[in-house]
Amino acid sequence: MKAYGLIGYPLSHSFSEKYFNEKFLKQQITDCTYKLYELPDINAFPELIKTIPNLHGLNVTVPHKEKIISFLDEVETEAAEIGAVNVIKFQEGKTIGFNSDYQGFLQSLQNFCPQESPMQALVFGTGGASKAVLAALDYLGISYQLVSRSPKSGQLHYHDLTIPLIAAYPLLINATPLGTYPQIDNCPPIPYEGISTKHYLYDLVYNPAETLFLRKGREAGAKTKNGHEMLIRQAEVAWQIWNS
Repeated sequence: MKAYGLIGYPLSHSFSEKYFNEKFLKQQITDCTYKLYELPDINAFPELIKTIPNLHGLNVTVPHKEKIISFLDEVETEAAEIGAVNVIKFQEGKTIGFNSDYQGFLQSLQNFCPQESPMQALVFGTGGASKAVLAALDYLGISYQLVSRSPKSGQLHYHDLTIPLIAAYPLLINATPLGTYPQIDNCPPIPYEGISTKHYLYDLVYNPAETLFLRKGREAGAKTKNGHEMLIRQAEVAWQIWNS
């Protein structure tokens, strides 16, 4: 039996286990299992993988997408450039890191946002998830500004955001966990009064289906999208990686 799974912490909100096990059932894949492996401390990763027989692949979620890199034998070029890994392939005794978030977000954003006109984006969050987002924006030629609670040089703090600034950026992307179940009353602390019918709000969070961030955008007339399609697309890319 080929073993697959997800590492991260916490995993109570995870989509992956249900998705892959339903996929195995529908496609009559009888030689694979997919399980959740909660991993509060990334330093426990080497011991964890020793306990899983016939391990073929893992997904990686928060908070380990960046820290996992130092534990891997190899990292595929695109994932190394992004600086985050969310897929691990076990091949001939080696662990190889990939990033399927990039393709998942890119494909999903192309389905959501018009490409014919110049677009500027504000990206909330600077963790592993945001790195795949930035790579996709670079590919599409969309200029962006990062917003963080602890900004580095060239980044904005949430305190810097004004109504006119929000109005000037048509694409707003939440790449933080804010609003994820069960903390559904949370959202990025931005001046939502600056949002209008010209805005596109994308939230990488998928549970709940409409976060407070998206609800505030919808109520202001903006177009909104959650991270569900991105998740499905990145999961399929991960499956291709494991089976290539």
